[in-house]
Amino acid sequence: MESYATALNIGIPIFMFLIAIEFLVSKWRGIEVNRPFDMVSSLSSGMTNIIRDVLGLTIIIVSYEWMVNHLAVYQIQSTILIYILAFIGKDFASYWGHRWEHEINVLWNRHIVHHSSEEFNLSCALRQSISSIIGIFFFLYLPMAIIGIPAKVVAIIAPIHLFMQFWYHTRLIDKMGFLEHIIMTPSHHRVHHAINDEYLDKNFSPIFVLWDKWFGTFQEELPDVPPVYGVKKAVKTWNPIIINYQHFWQLVKDAWHTQSWRDKFRIWFMPTGWRPADVRKKYPIDITHNPYTQQKYDTQASWPLTIWAFAQLTFHFVLMMYLFNRIADFAFVDVILYGIFLFISIFAYTSLMDGSRINLPAEFLKLIFGFSLIFHLNGWYDIEQYVPYGTYIVIAYLLMSMGASLYFTYFDKAKVFAHSSPNHPIMQSPNHPL
Repeated sequence: MESYATALNIGIPIFMFLIAIEFLVSKWRGIEVNRPFDMVSSLSSGMTNIIRDVLGLTIIIVSYEWMVNHLAVYQIQSTILIYILAFIGKDFASYWGHRWEHEINVLWNRHIVHHSSEEFNLSCALRQSISSIIGIFFFLYLPMAIIGIPAKVVAIIAPIHLFMQFWYHTRLIDKMGFLEHIIMTPSHHRVHHAINDEYLDKNFSPIFVLWDKWFGTFQEELPDVPPVYGVKKAVKTWNPIIINYQHFWQLVKDAWHTQSWRDKFRIWFMPTGWRPADVRKKYPIDITHNPYTQQKYDTQASWPLTIWAFAQLTFHFVLMMYLFNRIADFAFVDVILYGIFLFISIFAYTSLMDGSRINLPAEFLKLIFGFSLIFHLNGWYDIEQYVPYGTYIVIAYLLMSMGASLYFTYFDKAKVFAHSSPNHPIMQSPNHPL
């Protein structure tokens, strides 16, 4: 928990710096790659994933350390070769886990949030799952365990491997020459995020593109087929917590409604998007069949609401980083309660961005929960050691946030609508460097 939080203290500022650079370069080049609420949603999704990971809210069926201790045939000394083998092994395992999340109905729920943005930018790279709470792909690490790659080496390699998948989520870098044949590039990953028929379920490799080429899932970005981003069943919300469980809830409803007991069971393991015939007929859902008619989800919001959304994002980012830097100072149960507070709050303000009145009960719950934490700890997590009157600042924020939600819900209502912006990729010249 603490070591991962330390790694994030290094990684997060780098991510934020690169996102800012991408934003500035996109403005200079006149290419729209960010929309305000889409960016807030993406970064909020990243926060929920990071909080879950730091709090250790994942069930590991079989740990890698157990496998290497019980199954290793060799005991390899820690050399540079071990780190190279660990990186390659991690990449191979990630390819297959990633591919199955795309191809199997129930596993898609673990990954849909990453593809839910209808933009393609560095912010959307941070849309990571909180629904993958069970580590089910442990068997993919068996080859590494058998040859004796130490657990401490894998622990070092894992965050490096994850962070290296951030940079290629951008439309601002064109094809990269000979590197296109070796690694996952922005061009390759644009294909992966596209819903065009030519691109669907291609380019799963995290770092080395050779896995796709070997296993038949590689597709080059075509000059006359500009990618259209998102998912076939548009999520139509900015709320990352809802997005994380939308597909699973759809599967539950379909399994309940179908008259076939066979379909009630197999729906979970069929190819992603499969639905029983009787359910498809009786309960149709809106699917994007032609990506070039895509209408992006958006919210018509006033400047005050947009500014408030970014203020909420910033405040919660500061609260999250405070937790990470003090995590060793608090009891585990109090750290979990802190995480729950952040989840409730993110749910509340992203629902407000949707113009949904569900934000009001969520905001009220946050208010009560926040005051309960202050009462329980006799202040806000010893914040006065670093910020004078810090607890009073948190109290003022809780009251202001409740008031702002009431104001924006009843007097400055956001309106949901769909649109295609002038800089949408389907409106651009196929030869434009996306």
